[in-house]
Amino acid sequence: MSTTALGAPSIAFGWRRGLAYASLSVPLAFVSLPLYVNLPFHYASVLGLPLSVLGAVMLAVRLFDAVVDPALGRVADALFRRGANTARCAAALGSAVLAVAFAALWRPPSSGVTAWLAGALLLCTVAYSGVSILHQSWGTRWGGGPALRARVTGWREAGTVVGVLLASALPALAGWNATSLALSALLVAGLVGLNRLPAAVSPRPEPQARSEPSPWRHAAFRQLLAVFMLNGIASAIPATLLPFFIADRLQLPHWQAPLLLGYFGAAVLGLPLWVRAAARWGVSPAWRLGMMASVLAFAATPWLSAGDGAAFALVCLCSGLALGADLALPGALLTGVIHQDGAGGRGEGAYLGWWACATKLNLALAAGLALPLLAVAGYQSGGGTSAGLQALGWAYGGLPCLLKLLAAAALLRAERLNPNWKDRA
Repeated sequence: MSTTALGAPSIAFGWRRGLAYASLSVPLAFVSLPLYVNLPFHYASVLGLPLSVLGAVMLAVRLFDAVVDPALGRVADALFRRGANTARCAAALGSAVLAVAFAALWRPPSSGVTAWLAGALLLCTVAYSGVSILHQSWGTRWGGGPALRARVTGWREAGTVVGVLLASALPALAGWNATSLALSALLVAGLVGLNRLPAAVSPRPEPQARSEPSPWRHAAFRQLLAVFMLNGIASAIPATLLPFFIADRLQLPHWQAPLLLGYFGAAVLGLPLWVRAAARWGVSPAWRLGMMASVLAFAATPWLSAGDGAAFALVCLCSGLALGADLALPGALLTGVIHQDGAGGRGEGAYLGWWACATKLNLALAAGLALPLLAVAGYQSGGGTSAGLQALGWAYGGLPCLLKLLAAAALLRAERLNPNWKDRA
């Protein structure tokens, strides 16, 4: 164990601890982006739920769920104050609720589909948030310099990408019942991995009493969260619209599974490169580079049309490589902000609760705004007018590029205000 410049002790973090920490990320990933890729398409195309109703339900559930995330963060801090075993037990309880709610999503009754979707999705996402905040707090409490923080978040997000790959492939290969069973088994394995991790590191005692951490008092957190939300919405819009784009714009519905596998497989390969880039150039500069690489990879997408599967596969591979920066580096910056603000080891949950809230708002805004707007533009799942299909192309490919550029500009400004974001050691 060593002491970092931020004043908090650090731990040795080799590949064994990396695997143990990443193991819980794998099942949690089933309820992140893959859910918002598959769920709207499933309820629209298989169950016939109108896009406007679907978008409204998903937006309402996500907004309600997001409201409780800061409270869940405070609960996580209270659990950690009672000890690591208490946090582990809470994670196990949340995982059980998550497994049941996820299975229920894919088994709606013949009537009352809308209410069933709202209830199951709310339980699923609240349980997901509670377990995720506990899991992220565990790694965040270790602290460390930029290189260690990037490794910790890199391992966690590597597990996330593996989970995304499984969640993308399993439904097509084995169906939703098998996917739900796989989620349950992976949650058990993840909890075993969590049990093998060392207890979270506590900071040095401070001479003066400190009040409860308040993330919003710190300009660095507000600046980072603004960048995270701009960039997150840019990623969430194409994630939500991907099945519609492949099926109706490219007219290649059977390509969805291999394209997703290629995209997230490229992200797995890219993650170690972005972790090394952060160690060499600094976390913030590396993240900005990833944003610009994503824009370059995605810029041609609005002009793709029916049959352009090969070109889109190249876009998926290149943008997947860039995705690694979005996965590993924002969390590393957040850990630094938490410890710089003096909240390391005592108030991570307060920060991570708002971080989770922002993540859900990103997905909610993507689904709740993009889908109804496309309906107004004349697009309908399974076809629509030529104007509607053109609107789908620009919503899927053009709008995310604009938001990415805005996020990169905001990050550059925040980096100038927080020079330590460029630290390499």
